[in-house]
Amino acid sequence: MTNIPEVKLGIIAVSRDCFPIALATQRRKNIVAACKGGIYECPVTVESEADMCKAVADVQAAECNALVVFLGNFGPETPETLIAKYFDGPVMFVAAAEGDGDLVNGRGDAYCGMLNCSYNLGMRHLKGYIPEYPVGTAEDIVRMIGDFIPIARAVIGVKNLKIISFGPRPQDFFACNAPIKGLYEIGVEIEENSELDLLVSYREHKGDKRIDGVCKDMAEELGVTGNNYPELLPRMAQFELTLLDWAEAHKGARKYVAFADKCWPAFPKEFGFEPCFVNSRLAARGIPVSCEVDIYGALSEYIGACVSGDAVTILDINNSVPAKMWEEQIKGKYDYSLTDTFMGFHCGNTPSCKMCADRAVKYQLIQHRLLEPEGSEPDFTRGTLEGDIAPGAITFYRLQCDSDGVLRSYIAQGEVLPVATTSFGGIGVFAIPEMGRFYRHVLIQKRYPHHGAVAFGHHGKALFEVFKFLGVGDIAYNQPKSLPYPTENPWG
Repeated sequence: MTNIPEVKLGIIAVSRDCFPIALATQRRKNIVAACKGGIYECPVTVESEADMCKAVADVQAAECNALVVFLGNFGPETPETLIAKYFDGPVMFVAAAEGDGDLVNGRGDAYCGMLNCSYNLGMRHLKGYIPEYPVGTAEDIVRMIGDFIPIARAVIGVKNLKIISFGPRPQDFFACNAPIKGLYEIGVEIEENSELDLLVSYREHKGDKRIDGVCKDMAEELGVTGNNYPELLPRMAQFELTLLDWAEAHKGARKYVAFADKCWPAFPKEFGFEPCFVNSRLAARGIPVSCEVDIYGALSEYIGACVSGDAVTILDINNSVPAKMWEEQIKGKYDYSLTDTFMGFHCGNTPSCKMCADRAVKYQLIQHRLLEPEGSEPDFTRGTLEGDIAPGAITFYRLQCDSDGVLRSYIAQGEVLPVATTSFGGIGVFAIPEMGRFYRHVLIQKRYPHHGAVAFGHHGKALFEVFKFLGVGDIAYNQPKSLPYPTENPWG
């Protein structure tokens, strides 16, 4: 994935001048050794503000884009926190546990120093990532670094992201309304374009010499059984090249791009196909393309791609699972009630690598009903990638700016069950513990739209820390029965 950052991590040790500097320096070296490569060791141990300037200059010269500030002993509150001010990237603060020396000359008191560090960060309104328990041995801190890398990758990505939209949103899709104020607050840039701009660019790509190569790649991805409309591939390849070229020409000062595109009702007739399969291919490469001009859906997808380092998708929280299906295929086999389950669906934008083997390019049934003559063979409504989503662990989540301009989010971990949906589109039977209560007291109560981003695997821990780092105050999750929601009626 070339559209998400590569984290180059550095470590700076800090030392309070009334403690042995050798204690911080040696403990830093122990961490670097335990990392077995993959982290740049700054040779400057920071005791003063002047040291801080030298250390920041050193890690910047080494092209580090994320930092570990390590309190090898109590640490100097002012210099250590100023690192977060002058370094342009996410910073994690951790502290040394005792036990590698005597408790007289070898005691560092970093446990205490971390309190002052946090207090000073707060007074200066500086952001730093502090793990749940930020004190540990070298081996413990290596594990914290492992947790920090996907968080840092997402934060770096967001700060260098431009969302390119082609709209406006479809009529009555107020759920995709997107106040852009929230984007600017977290450092995301936005470029809003007309659907006509995209159509003009698409037409300019007719006859592009690269189309045949993209068609070949599409055919290889789909295989014999999935390539139902080979004559459609040149149109879709032309569109894929249009989006990729637009991204390169319009990213400007930003490094990374996500798209929020209008995909109906005018799109299929004017372009000659549904864009879903192309959208799925870009998402597999770390370039999310959200449906229905869902700007915050695209942002959510991009964050998930950075955190997971993998393909993501966006789905409607769509329909309930029929009671008969639950009785016959879920009850007794999986520990989920009927209301823990639902179907996540979209027309066909989920990457093929996250779908069952029988996925194929098909046509959009709903659009065919709406846009093409009754009883006719599908024409321009072809282009969806359809099939059941592959079973496995997932994280369902979203970052949203509400109508008051306030950022809020939710995260819920669960799984896609190995249960055939017997339906159309890109779809799966999802199961999330206490989904029924979460649906009512988070999704409905807090007025979230019907789109949710899906990361494949359990990434709730990292997503929670990313949202927290970005300053999101309301991070909801699927609370257990023992923890009622504020709006939940205690009498049921």
